[in-house]
Amino acid sequence: MEFLTNDKLTIVGAAGMIGSNMAQTALMMRLTPNICLYDPYAPALEGVAEEMRHCSFENVNITYTSDIKEALTGAKYVVSSGGAARKAGMTREDLLKGNAEIAAQFGKDVRAYCPDVKHVVVVFNPADITGLITLVYSGLKPSCVSTLAALDSTRLQSELANHFGIPQSSVTGARTYGGHGEQMAVFKSGTIVNGKPLTEIIEEGTLSGDDWKNIKVKVIQGGKNIIDLRGRSSFQSPAYLSVSMIAAAMGGAPFRWPAGVYVNDARFRHILMAMETVITKEGIKFNPAKGTPEEEAELEASYKHLCTLRDEVIAMGVLPKIDDWKKYNPYLDDITA
Repeated sequence: MEFLTNDKLTIVGAAGMIGSNMAQTALMMRLTPNICLYDPYAPALEGVAEEMRHCSFENVNITYTSDIKEALTGAKYVVSSGGAARKAGMTREDLLKGNAEIAAQFGKDVRAYCPDVKHVVVVFNPADITGLITLVYSGLKPSCVSTLAALDSTRLQSELANHFGIPQSSVTGARTYGGHGEQMAVFKSGTIVNGKPLTEIIEEGTLSGDDWKNIKVKVIQGGKNIIDLRGRSSFQSPAYLSVSMIAAAMGGAPFRWPAGVYVNDARFRHILMAMETVITKEGIKFNPAKGTPEEEAELEASYKHLCTLRDEVIAMGVLPKIDDWKKYNPYLDDITA
């Protein structure tokens, strides 16, 4: 089987559970033969590299390093899970300060060592904010940076399929937008269950209003549930979905889910959030999310919550004031479509 590209893919945070799963997934999907694993924790990193070699993937060049300059130099694609993991009792937002500082340094490292990178996917939480910080400091075009937001939509699909006792693929159009956190906007419009619009199913009472509310809660608390069940945060699903995003950016199969993207239009200003997106070799583009008045209100609330988190990071001094962003990244000056 041929590879999608020969370009260098660097996985940041490769010694962690998400990062090591990303490495294996990328190799199994045959994205590129040239994969570099980076993590500051050298012993575990070497262990991951050895595990990948023990898989005996054919015709691949797996390298590893704890030197960020070596890791990023020449990289055309980068996916980073290099932040602190979420633990029991924590929300994604609880990780804000520490991971914001990590994101700032990551963005500066991208700018210094791989300014010609084609696409960067940021995974570590709160991903909307860490992705935004990375974008500001990296100096990259907004189309070159995306964040993992698909998990909320796949969890919505999963919960609906479980409720109706049908295959997961029989639920299409499941979507959440806005923040990848407790304030996400869970849409029902556009979702099709076994060929029938979810809105009709709710209106006719086949799915009660209370059941729908319970499903929304399960979706919002999906990450917490994994922690409760497994004793640690999700790692297999974010690894697969983030590598699928990189695959789309390499020209592979289209990415089927919403992704986090920089938005600065007449409605949402200077923010990175989950939208309906398309990821190609040309980068990531978004289309405005459209829903019922209730869903639109939820999206507005999610946006305001993200703005609060963004402004907290600015107040911490980790992120510059919005008016100064263009000093670090000239591509953030204009309103986008």
